[in-house]
Amino acid sequence: MSPVPRRAGLALALAPGLPRPGRGQPGWPSRPIRILVAWPAGGSTDAVMRLLAGPMQAALGQPVVIENRAGASGSIGAAAAAQSAPDGYTVLGDASSQAANPSLLRGLAFDYATAFAPVTQLCVAPALLLVRAEDGPRDLAGLLARLRQGGGTYSSSGIGTAVHLAMAALLRQAGVAATHVPYRGSPQQVQAVLAGEVLTTFCTVPAAAGLVRDGRLRALAVSSARRLAAFPEVPTVAEQGFPGYAVTEWLALFVPAGTPEPAIARLAQAAQVGLADPAVQARLELLGMEAAAAGPAALGAFVAEQRMKLAEVIRAEGIRLE
Repeated sequence: MSPVPRRAGLALALAPGLPRPGRGQPGWPSRPIRILVAWPAGGSTDAVMRLLAGPMQAALGQPVVIENRAGASGSIGAAAAAQSAPDGYTVLGDASSQAANPSLLRGLAFDYATAFAPVTQLCVAPALLLVRAEDGPRDLAGLLARLRQGGGTYSSSGIGTAVHLAMAALLRQAGVAATHVPYRGSPQQVQAVLAGEVLTTFCTVPAAAGLVRDGRLRALAVSSARRLAAFPEVPTVAEQGFPGYAVTEWLALFVPAGTPEPAIARLAQAAQVGLADPAVQARLELLGMEAAAAGPAALGAFVAEQRMKLAEVIRAEGIRLE
């Protein structure tokens, strides 16, 4: 994944290539803007979109309304957005499923690659690689050595989730096999490690931070390209012999393909003004995320690269959502 900007000093300059608003859509916006969130109310994606709705509303001068359209790994909300008029008044708030779903799901009524225009990346959510502190390996090399002995298992918060794909990508790059045990959410996947039901897991920071600090879990690595400010002592996977490795959850805004460029530019700048607010950044940190502004061109290139990388892992591992 692309390097994550540091939280301090985040500004609009972090999004090079962002088009400037033009005059191709006079009077826009003149009515409320709807953000379709492809995930359930109360989840991390929903929380970020609601956090940014206020600053975006202030910047755009029109109400910004959040509407949850959850289900089918984000594809229900994406389908609704894809079928909406390309006028800038319907925005899709989505996660890394934008990159994974084309390979995970069959029979979609739309093509992720052509149905949407990128607006801006918002943030990333790195994951910690965890083992039980009491008797787990001391480092990533030790974990992989134990897995090579055979019979190793790992948990995730569900098939095809970012943490599942993070582990699948690591195992593939390391040439190691392990059995995946999916659970119904982050608390359950972490409890499985604590109880000794599985050897390891990649887990989002909020679900694991307290247990790491209490000494019940040991963090062996972080899945992002850079170390986390909250856990500076935990090395990245890439630092430990796997150059180029970086798999995280990420959130971004998209609009239906054909939306006028001036509207896209206004939406991107409104979101990035919100991301530059220190209070917003502090709240994102509590959610285990880091602000990562990027303009439409950069986001489009990033998503295309992620689709290619994840497709390779998903095909090789035979991962499928039915």
